[in-house]
Amino acid sequence: MPKPIVFFVRWVDRINLYAGRLAMVIFFAMAAIMLWSTVSRAVFGVSVNWSLEMTQFLLSAFYLLGGAYSLQHGSHVRMDLFYSRLSLRRRAGLDAVTLLAVIFFLGVLLWGGISSTQYAIQYNQKNYSAWSPVLWPVKVAMTIGIFLMLLQVIAQLFRDVAQAMDRPIT
Repeated sequence: MPKPIVFFVRWVDRINLYAGRLAMVIFFAMAAIMLWSTVSRAVFGVSVNWSLEMTQFLLSAFYLLGGAYSLQHGSHVRMDLFYSRLSLRRRAGLDAVTLLAVIFFLGVLLWGGISSTQYAIQYNQKNYSAWSPVLWPVKVAMTIGIFLMLLQVIAQLFRDVAQAMDRPIT
């Protein structure tokens, strides 16, 4: 494969490795918030009304930032009826065709995410709850996560095309 494509694949892998590690830290932040909520309610008798909503926002960032990391490590669930019987080159070819549909889907999702994020920033959109937090931070995280997933899918497409041509990118 041409050097710019190999560079792109390695660059995307490195970025999504760090994004995945950030997602792992977010998980511990969610756990800490839920622990604080439980302790404050059970021990001090004080309800923390922001904790559930903040945990939901962090969970959104967790799975959207962790999606590309999961794809990078082959952790997504697959339905395997005939796939395992195919040769490595045929699997790569089938994956490449499938990834084209995923790229289209993520492109549409990214377009909607950018539009939604712009709206949230422009109008200072807030959630309708007692806490009433602004929504732009979670929408920015959502859009970044979708963009990173799109980059990872494109990198995987390059990897699969190289594998189908019997010139794997390592």
